[in-house]
This record gives sequence, structure tokens and C-alpha cells, in this order.
Amino acid sequence: MPFTLQPDEGYGLEIETTEYLKDHLHAPDRWVLNFGPQHPATHTTLRLVLELDGERIARATPHIGYLHSGFEKLGEHHDYNQYVCTISRMDYASPICNDVAWHHAVEALFAIEITPRCKVIRTIMSELGRIQNHLLCAGAAALDVGAFTGFLYGFNEREFIYDILEYVTGQRFHPDWTRVGGAWRDLPDDEVFIRMVTEFTDVRMAKALTDIESLLNRNRIFLDRLTGVGVLSAADANAWGATGPIARASGVRRDLRKDDPYLCFAPNWDGEGADAVTFNVPVATTGDCFARYLVRVEEIKQSIAIIRQLIHRIPKGSIDATSNTKARLLDKGDVYGSIEGTIQQFELLMHNRGWKTPVGEAYGAIEGPNGELGYLVVADGGRCPFRVRVRPPIFYNFQLFSKLIEGHQLADAVAVLGSLNVIAAELDR
Repeated sequence: MPFTLQPDEGYGLEIETTEYLKDHLHAPDRWVLNFGPQHPATHTTLRLVLELDGERIARATPHIGYLHSGFEKLGEHHDYNQYVCTISRMDYASPICNDVAWHHAVEALFAIEITPRCKVIRTIMSELGRIQNHLLCAGAAALDVGAFTGFLYGFNEREFIYDILEYVTGQRFHPDWTRVGGAWRDLPDDEVFIRMVTEFTDVRMAKALTDIESLLNRNRIFLDRLTGVGVLSAADANAWGATGPIARASGVRRDLRKDDPYLCFAPNWDGEGADAVTFNVPVATTGDCFARYLVRVEEIKQSIAIIRQLIHRIPKGSIDATSNTKARLLDKGDVYGSIEGTIQQFELLMHNRGWKTPVGEAYGAIEGPNGELGYLVVADGGRCPFRVRVRPPIFYNFQLFSKLIEGHQLADAVAVLGSLNVIAAELDR
């Protein structure tokens, strides 16, 4: 039945409702459903507009911009140390990895070589962050399809990682630990740190992985919900810019720890001929949700192997770089004990003359838990970066949802979304 705009409004236009539907929907018998941001699986920060043909999804459009964080713009107003407090809030499932990635790029800009002690500790901390992130993804993926117990198995061990982070950094959730050329403080006690990490890798995680795999790997409901769902080919993974576990689950053999090694993944990392740490890169071929789960679980095992190689090899000496000392904060003893240290602290924190920043740009990236996590830093010689551009893996991964979900049922949306491990804070620039 047509509706008419009144002639006295100056239009006199008649529109047939069926024609209106044809113009605004791909078919008149399809429904449009807002999946999120209020849905529990979207964590109040994601929105998916689904076009449904009965129970099947004919089209999906991801929407971003529900946090309004302005992470990149804030980089223009914070100096090279202050900005770490901002970027650790991006992928907040493993914030320590963000810290390491940011200062990896900044140190490339300043041409600073960090000490062997700093490399080992940063490598261990970033691998703990990888485990932390994968436990969340595997646990939440199980939770979204009904396996609440699997979620608890993962979160119990994440709490112990928080204990380690709190011991090292002084903060539990957002460590904000790294600084240009080093860290805001060294390990309080090497032996306590070694004991905590060893207990986690050799005792707690051994049991947790057994529990998770026993519960999920051969669970008929879990397999039916994930196997053959959200298949991504290797060609499409490359074409869409996917990296990390999502790409490797589709057969893409790429890992920056191998292809562009950094920290202890590079040979001669201590300057005295030390070999790079050895580990395997898990690669699957089916490219479905279950493959992405399996890759992450195997990466947890490989991270544990990396940590075991390094935990008893922490070098002595300073955690802060000895090169380009004008670009790093000094120890508090030097600040309070010498006039030179006081002046340098004042200049770095309060005065534009403190940072001897080159005019140029640098890009640095690490293999984050969800893929290539990189920062492009453009410097104009001032106290703060002229421009900061983030290469967040989750931003690229989220766009895949529209491709992976088409043709699947509505109930499969939570499985695909959980396998992508979308953290919304990485979507907002």
C-alpha cells in the first residue's frame, strides 16, 4: 500500500513501499539485524549489521568507532615515554606487547641499541603477553559457544600472569613498563622473578593446557560449532592483509620473529655470538575457526619453550642502554644524587630541549599475539612525535568478518567473531 506526502508540503510524492524496500535491501524478504554493541559477545564495543535470509547471513557489515579514543592523535601530544601509557590501552588483553612494540619503533628512530639484559627481559615479558592473549581468545571462544568451563581454565592462569606483571612493573593491568632504551625499573629481584615464571610455565600452564585440550579438542559440540566455519584461504588472507594466527591457520608461513627477527629472536643478540632462541611456528591449512583455535594453543606451547630457554640466561648489568643516554631517563639514584642527573631529568620531562630527536621517520614492528603490530613514528625534532601511525593487526582482522560469515547461520556469528579475537580498542584511531 503506497504512502503519500501531503501536497500542501510542496511535494505530492508517492512511494511504493515494495520499491522502497528493493532500493534499501538486496531482497524484500530479508531482515536487517544489529548484532551488538549490546550483545554479550560484542563486549558493548562492536557492532555488526547483519542482513538475514531466514537463519542464514547474506551480508555482514562491521562498524567501528564505539570508543572514540583517538590513540594516534594523542601521540602528537605525548613525548616518547609518556605515550606508552596510551598505547598499552589498545590491545588491553596483552598490554605489555604494546609497550615493547612502541619502544622498538622509537629506538629504531633514535638508533639506540638496548642492552642484552633488556632484550632477554623484554622477550620473556612479551611472550608472557602472547600467552595471556591466547588464553583469553581460546577461553572466550569456548565461552561464546557454551563452554564456560574452558573460559575459567584460561582465566585462572591469566591471573597469575598479572601477578608476574605486577611484581615486575608495579601495575597489574596496564604495566606501562618500557622506556626509551630500557624500562622504568629493573627486576626487583632476579631469583623471585625466575621462580614465579618457572612455576607458571612448568606447573600451572602444564595443567591448564591439559585441562583445556582435554575439554575442547575432541568435544563434539565444540568441533561441530567451529569445524568448517569461517574458512579463510591463504590467498584471501594475504589479499586482505591478515597476519598472525589467523593467517597461519590458513597456511601463510609468516612470523616476524623468524622473518624480521628482533630482541632475542635475532642471532648475536648479546653482541657475543649468542644464537637466536629456537621455536617452531605452527601453521594449519584448513583456515576455519577450529584451526585458528589450534594454532593459538600450539603458540602457547611454543612461547613456553621460548621462555624456558631464556629464564635462566638473564644477563647481569644494566637494563638501560648505554648509547644515546640523553634520550633516556636516568636511574632515580642518579637523578637525586648528581646535578647532571637532575638537569637531564628536568629537560626530558619539562623542557623542549631534552629530546635530541632526529628529523625523520622510522617503522618498527613485532609479532604481536594477533599479528604484525607496528608503529610508524615521524619526528620533526620536537619533544613529541609529529605523527604516529599504528598498524594494529586487529583492525585488519575485523574486516575479515564480513567475508568469513557470509552463508553461515546466525548462530555461527559468535564462533567466527571469537576466532578473530577482536579487541575494539585497536579499531579506534
